[in-house]
Amino acid sequence: MNEVLKTIKERVSVKKYKTDPVAPELIEQIVEAGLCAPSGLNAQSAIVLAVTNKELRDELSFLNAGKDPFKRSDPFYGAPCVLVVLAEKSAPTYLYDGTLVMENMLLAAQSLGLGACWIHRAKETFETPEGKAILKKLGIEGDYEGIGNCIVGYPDIRPEPKPRKENRAYYIK
Repeated sequence: MNEVLKTIKERVSVKKYKTDPVAPELIEQIVEAGLCAPSGLNAQSAIVLAVTNKELRDELSFLNAGKDPFKRSDPFYGAPCVLVVLAEKSAPTYLYDGTLVMENMLLAAQSLGLGACWIHRAKETFETPEGKAILKKLGIEGDYEGIGNCIVGYPDIRPEPKPRKENRAYYIK
């Protein structure tokens, strides 16, 4: 089977991680893959915050958990790296642009033998005064919306891929 198709079929959401830090060169490859995603009108409206600093990672976890309807203590499941995708709202396709970045990063992590999972509530996190202050402190200006958090790490467990529903494709000839 083609390696890209194999990666797509084998990708799973990992929700338990080892504490080992992810090698910086692997994070860079994942981010680069994300930023190679297509975007509407080639606006390239999405940016990525590659967070491995434990203090900032834990602050983002705390802000995200405040918006978590399940009230998990760590919505990032212990992952040592959080790749936050934000997109400039002035681009008419910013939400889709950021979503494509997320998918590319999830697939890149899988292809590199890492675990990853999309964690929601980046939008809500960066709408808070604390979230806006983080962006300001990082020197990020503009009207950005949080699209998602791609948590990355070495899996402590790797679940089996879930079965896919049937009858979701219609071929019209």
